[in-house]
Amino acid sequence: MCGICGQLILDDAGAASAATLRTMTDAMVHCGPDDEGVFRDGPVGLAMRRLSIIDLAGGHQPIYNEDRSKVVVLNGEIYNYLELRAELEARGHRLATGSDTEVIVHL
Repeated sequence: MCGICGQLILDDAGAASAATLRTMTDAMVHCGPDDEGVFRDGPVGLAMRRLSIIDLAGGHQPIYNEDRSKVVVLNGEIYNYLELRAELEARGHRLATGSDTEVIVHL
């Protein structure tokens, strides 16, 4: 199991809080004891806890595409990720990990 949480600040002056995201990830450490990751960009904050199953060493999230213009956090498993990965690489994408999550950000 993994865990995902997030924060969206709707007023114009607000920014996602690192402290709030930390509190949320700490509360769900039992869901994912192996790793954690945080993404913050202005009013948007995403955080996750990971139970490593695929790409134990390289599957750290959040995962970005090549130019870091897109980001993904996933709690799930992409069963056909090897086939999707091969198709993406044939189209010129450069995937940096062996993680199933990374195919989503490139699709």
